[in-house]
Amino acid sequence: MAGVVQVLLPLALDEAYSYSVPENLDINIGDFVLVPLGTREIVGVVWSDKSTRISARIRDIIERIDLPPLTAIQRKFINWIADYYLSPPGMVLRGGMRAKGIFEPPRQRLAYRLTGKQPDRITPQRQRLLNEARDLPAMTRSELAGVTGVSVGVINGLVKLGVLEAVELPPFAPFARPDPAGNLVVLSKSQAKAAKTLRQSISANSFSVTLIDGVTGSGKTEVYFEAMAAAIAKGRQVLLLLPEIALTSTFINRVEQRFAAPPAEWHSELRPRERERVWRGVASGQAQIVVGARSALFLPWQKLGLIIVDEEHEPAFKQADGVAYHARDMSVVYGLLGKFPVILASATPSLESLVNVDNGKYAHVTLKNRHGNAELPDISLIDMRTNPPSSGSWLSDPLADAVTQTLEDGNQALLFLNRRGYAPLTLCRTCGHRFHCAHCSSWLVEHRFRNQLICHHCGHSEPVPQICPECESEGSLVPCGPGIERLAEEAALRFPDAAIAILSSDIARGKSLHQMITDIARGKYDLIIGTQLVAKGHHFPNLTLAGIIDADLALETTDPRAGERTWQLLAQVSGRAGRGDKPGKALVQTYMPEHPLLQALAAGDHDGFLAHEKQIRLAAGLPPYGQLAGIIISGTDQNQAQSFAMALVGRIPKSADISVLGPAPAPLSQIRGRYRFRFLVKCSRQSNIQAFISQWLADVTPKGSLRLSVDIDPYNFL
Repeated sequence: MAGVVQVLLPLALDEAYSYSVPENLDINIGDFVLVPLGTREIVGVVWSDKSTRISARIRDIIERIDLPPLTAIQRKFINWIADYYLSPPGMVLRGGMRAKGIFEPPRQRLAYRLTGKQPDRITPQRQRLLNEARDLPAMTRSELAGVTGVSVGVINGLVKLGVLEAVELPPFAPFARPDPAGNLVVLSKSQAKAAKTLRQSISANSFSVTLIDGVTGSGKTEVYFEAMAAAIAKGRQVLLLLPEIALTSTFINRVEQRFAAPPAEWHSELRPRERERVWRGVASGQAQIVVGARSALFLPWQKLGLIIVDEEHEPAFKQADGVAYHARDMSVVYGLLGKFPVILASATPSLESLVNVDNGKYAHVTLKNRHGNAELPDISLIDMRTNPPSSGSWLSDPLADAVTQTLEDGNQALLFLNRRGYAPLTLCRTCGHRFHCAHCSSWLVEHRFRNQLICHHCGHSEPVPQICPECESEGSLVPCGPGIERLAEEAALRFPDAAIAILSSDIARGKSLHQMITDIARGKYDLIIGTQLVAKGHHFPNLTLAGIIDADLALETTDPRAGERTWQLLAQVSGRAGRGDKPGKALVQTYMPEHPLLQALAAGDHDGFLAHEKQIRLAAGLPPYGQLAGIIISGTDQNQAQSFAMALVGRIPKSADISVLGPAPAPLSQIRGRYRFRFLVKCSRQSNIQAFISQWLADVTPKGSLRLSVDIDPYNFL
């Protein structure tokens, strides 16, 4: 291709830039290219061969990067997201170009093997390496040290002596090919029926969306593994999306066991070298299965033929910053553009997905019984008005007695409280001073394990003081309300012989979290105390009791999804009990046992709750029957931010079916030193909310510290 082309850059720019193609370069649409931008050089993607900005000052493309080009489907996908979420397409593109090193020549790897030469002096470590490495292939230093049990220093010494020689390996370790017929499991009759439906969707070679709606422990994973096997057998790539990094390691093991090969991982905790390896493996098609977080959608897929969104109801699939996309919804869009099937799985499906089932847009596969002999737990409510805990305690007597009995029976118990830290508020009982964040309109949360007061919104932290900073009273500071650390403190006193594990993202992450989850599943802990992390798909076969400390925590809020989220969370936590051969039960502490949601939960009336929730949303015109968009104005000067927000009111276009509420101070009116004001746009599904907002905000340019952000289909109303 010669002439002038449009190159999209991974920047917050509204359009692609024009560049000239030198005669010595063979450039095609989708190619990654290095181009000049001001005084620097930047990698972009050739987006079009039609230029709208031709001038004599057009600069040349510097070089083409030797990587597979972005496919037409990927480019359409990026444009679709940009249009729907009103974001610059360059910012969407940026999401798939963040693997460090991908645009540089791959670095060679050195491996080492025995030459046959013997060292002049034999030490025990040298002899061990000679014995162990005799039948081993060439390995890197770290691999060789790990296998033989010697230090890297011993290996370096043998290299200098010529006992080991270096050989070049490919830049990256290859990806093992998964076996579709690997370690097959015996499916139940209902699982086999569901798996057949999914395999048929793969064979159809067309777009479809299927919702697997199965109770906790029903074996949904084994069912969609069959769809993955069918896609792999057809030579297609598979993406398995998970809502939390914490779940990834568990799924890696399950996928590896089923397909006799470890899948590729993609999440923010990967080392840069491994991110580069996976990015290139996806681009070349060598990585056939990827288990990842939401950003895996933006990998440079070549042969993607199936996306599975597990725990599809999880709010974590909604990106909070930057391009505010929802990975579940965009998976469906990707499948539509690529003409391949998408599978959504959950024990507590989102109302959005269930309404799409009602409207005939999604197929519906149900698994109503647990796999094997396991049964769903019995759920009972504990009325805290008639069973109040003793002073300074958070466990009611019925729940404490149930935990004691469970532990005496040799089983595991779970206590769930969705509050991190020790206490959500610390105050002075002498003068009433409350510790709040200096940068946010929120209280500081005490984390006693760290001896810190921490803001959960901006990360600000400070040591817990010994005296009140306001009145200088000593010993007057008291924690108010329970957090997970405080609950663990009480549990240690009540159950002194129990081995206690605390599952919270504040306390355990990465390998330590994975190890703890593994140890819990193996029965090394008796009592598990956790936040919402415990509700996310874990299988603990010895756990027979789930105790929910404060079921009312999320009910009183302005979030239109509060009821749905509370139902999902409580049902998921309750579902951790009784997943093995022993029956389970769940006890729910509440001060509102008459609440319809809790009554439905105790009765197991899933359909009744959903019908009631649908009626409420339909009557109010709220999602999924209506559509919302949030617009946040923020700035370091409160008056300036408010004045800017008020000035936007006069620009609101007239519309018969689109209403705008606000501006009003956001519930969290200050975050990270920025004052926030919010508009809420509300309309029917038939309205073009993007066109309305685009017309409203056309030519609006915030100045100074002011910022304006648009969130289509918001999940956060703070």
